[in-house]
Amino acid sequence: MIEVIGLQKIYNGVAVLNIPSMVIPQGESFGLVGNNGAGKTTFFRLILDLIEASLGEVKINGEKIARRDDWKAFVGSFLDESFLIDFLTPEEFFSFTAKVYGRSEGDLAAFYETMREFFNDEILGGKKLIRDFSKGNQKKVGIAAALIGDPHILVLDEPFTALDPSSQIRLKRMLNELQASKNMTMLISSHDLSHVTEVCKRIVVLNKGVAVKDIFTDQDTLKELEEYFAV
Repeated sequence: MIEVIGLQKIYNGVAVLNIPSMVIPQGESFGLVGNNGAGKTTFFRLILDLIEASLGEVKINGEKIARRDDWKAFVGSFLDESFLIDFLTPEEFFSFTAKVYGRSEGDLAAFYETMREFFNDEILGGKKLIRDFSKGNQKKVGIAAALIGDPHILVLDEPFTALDPSSQIRLKRMLNELQASKNMTMLISSHDLSHVTEVCKRIVVLNKGVAVKDIFTDQDTLKELEEYFAV
């Protein structure tokens, strides 16, 4: 469970994020939407302890995350290309990541099998460095690396951006299967309202750092979100 308590991030006297209280239960697929500058990435960076909160705190399973590392063993994340080691090949990067999580070569081989459809013969075996891949295939590498440790919590910022339509469909299928089979907690931001409503059972709308909607998805959610953003 993720618990947010009085969380604020202030830059130059302006609060870019202000979440008084929020709870994300274990196993929930949580979507975050909002226009540019709404605070989505800031929220995820605070949850991952990549930046320091101005006020408040984040807890995972009842323990504060700030300046602690034990919770990182069961959290996987990919926010942007800075999470990659782009002078490695994908195989080298995956091998390094697997060792960080204490996974064996056998575990890694089994993992590659689970990624076969998502990779679509575009990632492994080409001997290319990650930096020479397209933005979409770099994103595939990052998302896959976030899953190597078999995380309880997965955090993805704009995972559908730069993916081609076929890869977007494969990613949606994979995320829904992981959530159903492993009860994985997922935090996913997206500008694409259709994708996020298909993957997430709960959606929070951020506007200028404030949660203005917190809804559970149903057949009317996409229309409700489209009407909100059309204003």
